[in-house]
Amino acid sequence: MPLLDVQHLQKIYKTRFSSNQVEALKDIHFSIEEGEYVAIMGESGSGKSTLLNILAMLDAPTSGQVLLKGINTQSIKAKDASAFRREKLGFVFQDFNLLDTLSVKDNVVLPLVLSRVPISEMNKRMLQVLERLGIASLKDKMPYELSGGQKQRVAVARAIISQPEILLADEPTGALDSKSSATLLDVFETINQTGQTILMVTHSTSAASRASRVLFIKDGKLYNQIFRGDKTERQMFQQISDTLTVMAGGE
Repeated sequence: MPLLDVQHLQKIYKTRFSSNQVEALKDIHFSIEEGEYVAIMGESGSGKSTLLNILAMLDAPTSGQVLLKGINTQSIKAKDASAFRREKLGFVFQDFNLLDTLSVKDNVVLPLVLSRVPISEMNKRMLQVLERLGIASLKDKMPYELSGGQKQRVAVARAIISQPEILLADEPTGALDSKSSATLLDVFETINQTGQTILMVTHSTSAASRASRVLFIKDGKLYNQIFRGDKTERQMFQQISDTLTVMAGGE
């Protein structure tokens, strides 16, 4: 059984001031195995964000379903949804979403506080995850004292401290310079090698070339996918670039 099973998703939005409808997703279906590192690519407006919102349980599909370890996420009651999302899903956003009034360590343990994990366990996990990501020396600093790359690593620490089934990353390198982006992608590779499943939405060919599989979405449909196999990062980069060119209408 796959870790994540996306079954024939359709999403239709109705415009507010007319009877027109927009079909953002059209029969999207794919699965992700435990321990995979998958990237999703597509032009703006292709449906990537809509798909991610449904996977994150922030939106509901018009039809189809999402199964996480066999559990239909849309069947979870509203009163239980926040806890399920907090414990089963990890989130990394382009703009970090750190709380400016909390220190690094308090930002990182926030999901555990909400889940009422004992303080001793909280501190143990916090130190372990900060050390894994190479930011233990920053634990007492405030977000405004950090660089963009450091903030994003703190965000990753917060996302994985609850030991989620899958890490959902939305344009995680979008606000970073090339050096910080490379460092963050190294972090993703490291945590993936320890077994963390990752699903990353990105516009960056460099970021996607680090994944083990790349899904391409065009006009709300699954257009193509590339498996890394034994390809080098350079070969993966070239194949992704070629696919994007074809998708855009080039030769």
